[in-house]
Amino acid sequence: MATLANPDRPFRTWFPGSGWPQAFRDEEPPLRSELFSADQMAMHGKVLAASHTLAPERGPDLLLARLAENESILVDVCKLLTRAVADSRRIVPAGEWLLDNFYLIEEQIRMAKRLLPKGYSRELPRLEDAVAGPSAGRPRVYDIALETVAHGDGRVDAESLARFVAAYQSVAPLKLGELWAIPIMLRLAVIENLRRVSVRIAAGWIERELADSWADRMAETVETDAKSLILVVADMVRSEPPMASA
Repeated sequence: MATLANPDRPFRTWFPGSGWPQAFRDEEPPLRSELFSADQMAMHGKVLAASHTLAPERGPDLLLARLAENESILVDVCKLLTRAVADSRRIVPAGEWLLDNFYLIEEQIRMAKRLLPKGYSRELPRLEDAVAGPSAGRPRVYDIALETVAHGDGRVDAESLARFVAAYQSVAPLKLGELWAIPIMLRLAVIENLRRVSVRIAAGWIERELADSWADRMAETVETDAKSLILVVADMVRSEPPMASA
């Protein structure tokens, strides 16, 4: 691998509005909770309904803005991985899957935009801003979708979903508009999860490339001017590389 004069510079600006490496450290984890059976999802539905506190007034439409942000992040990750492949760099199987199926993701994003007209989510009952987690201030049906994805490991089973929603409604009935919105919210939840997973794919790739670059620079320094190795190490420390396995 070619040595970089400043190994971390090429990786600083992949994610708009964020600095390297803090962008990856601050990113929310993938939606991955304990895998539930249909029976467990039904029980969880009652627990979730009891935990939800609705806001008394309407709030801003946060879902379309988040969808646009998710799309931007996914496109950036795809660009990074495409460049890596073009440079004959190795990427993990999950990265290969993302590149191979990105056209399907784009299709689902376009469909979500069509099905979620501007201002629609403002008409749905929303959770209090004080509620913990990614659904704070967002429609409660969106949180139902997030929980479905998280406890299904990204897979949506019709029977499990039906029992989950029915159990939820035994405690807190949903409005007709919320029931109608469930498929849309599931699509948004899956896109949200793809964004979170893709950021970790990109972060892992960048961390490995960064580690390789510093290792190459150190190896070259040892061969040409061993006394300067301490200066290279100092440069690496000042760059604040992520303390990851790479």
